[in-house]
Parts: sequence; C-alpha cells; structure tokens
Amino acid sequence: MVRCHSRRWFACQRQTKMRHGLFITLEGIDGTGKSTQLRLLVQYLKKRGLPVRVTREPGGTRLGERIRKILLDSKNTHLSPLAELALMYAARAQHLEEVIRPALAKGQIVVSDRYNDASLAYQGHGRKLGVATVRAFDRIVSGRTQPDLTILLDLAPRLSLGRAVGRQSRRNSNQGRFELQGLNFHRRVRRGYLAIARKDPRRVKVVPAEGPVAEVHARILNLIDGFLAQRLTGYAPDSTWRKTE
Repeated sequence: MVRCHSRRWFACQRQTKMRHGLFITLEGIDGTGKSTQLRLLVQYLKKRGLPVRVTREPGGTRLGERIRKILLDSKNTHLSPLAELALMYAARAQHLEEVIRPALAKGQIVVSDRYNDASLAYQGHGRKLGVATVRAFDRIVSGRTQPDLTILLDLAPRLSLGRAVGRQSRRNSNQGRFELQGLNFHRRVRRGYLAIARKDPRRVKVVPAEGPVAEVHARILNLIDGFLAQRLTGYAPDSTWRKTE
C-alpha cells in the first residue's frame, strides 16, 4: 500500500486513485466564533499541504449568495418558515452542483461554514417546521452527500447573542434576520443542534466554544488530527501547534 504523507497527499491521492474527498462542516448558533475557527482550521490544513476547498452556506455560489442576501436581510420580516426552508435548499442544490460535489470528486477536502444540520436546527427546530419536513427536502437535494465530520461549536444562547451583537457593533452594521429572532428561538436552535449530536455522535463532535480563541482552536485540532489519521493513510498529526497556538 502506498502511504500518502500530508505534504504530498493530493498528488498521492491521484496516483493511488482513492475514491473521494472528505467533507467537513462547522456548525453552531450565531456568535459561537464559528467563522473564526473555520478560518484557523483552513489555515492549519493548508499548512499541512492538504487540498482544501472552503465554502459557506447559505451561499457558496453566485446564485447562492443572492439567496443569502434575501435570507439574512432583516427587512424581509414576512418570509414564511417554509419559504425560508425552500430558499435554503435552493441555494444548497446549486452549491452541491457547482462546488461541493465537484470538489469531492477531485479528492479535495471541503470545509463548509454550515450545511444541512443548520436547516434541521434553524428551520426544523427554531422555526418549528419539524425534522420530517426538513428531511424530506434533504433526501431530494442533499441525497447521499453528507458530511464526514461535523464540528459543532456549542455556547449558551445568552452568551452567543451577546457576542453577535458586539460583532455587529464593531462592524457598524445591522443585525441579520436570525440574530433578531430572540433568545427563545436560539435556545430551540441550540437544542436542535444538540439533538443531532446525540443521534449521530460518530459524525458530530460537540466542542465547547467558551474560552479564548486559541483554546477552542486546540480542541478542534485534536478532533481533526484524529479524524484525518483514520481517513488518510500515512497522515501524521502535527504536534507543533500545541506549542505555538
């Protein structure tokens, strides 16, 4: 068996004709520091010489980004929960077609800021549409394209919303539709996420999001290194981050 060490992993993947890329998602309610942790994770993976395709939802494509603006615009107060879900999956269908599936077929590691767990948590639980309704959309649109690993950043909604408001103040921008939904909404979303993690603990790893950024990053890298060591032949975790982060 050819051993694919991380620095030359992509070339080795092509040489040995390995079947597929890897799909990693980061999830969590607003204000958990998800975007920051995704950026740090991508930097780490690229430093290891791994082929990474970073993306986000809703969005990730030109059409998806236009839908994202509709979904996040706080002026769209009359958007129904079902219409919201349908728009999410319209953006996701385009995202899968243009970005995710082609990247996986090339053997890349796709790292996405949110994916279908967000629909279960936000629309299924937060909007009270129910898991069955979201699953019906997901079977048609996502199909067998499911994450290999999901990092769920968990934080109490009262703390996360405080962070989100502070972030918007620093950027001198208005709050989005979801941030304006109130504490009870975000509590339902968090319960939804934790229910997903309990149902699928092998895929969904809950990471406490309180504490300094570097500490949360270290927790994530422990999980990522273990995951990649199982999935990539010859992958050796880089111990230097434990000294430098």
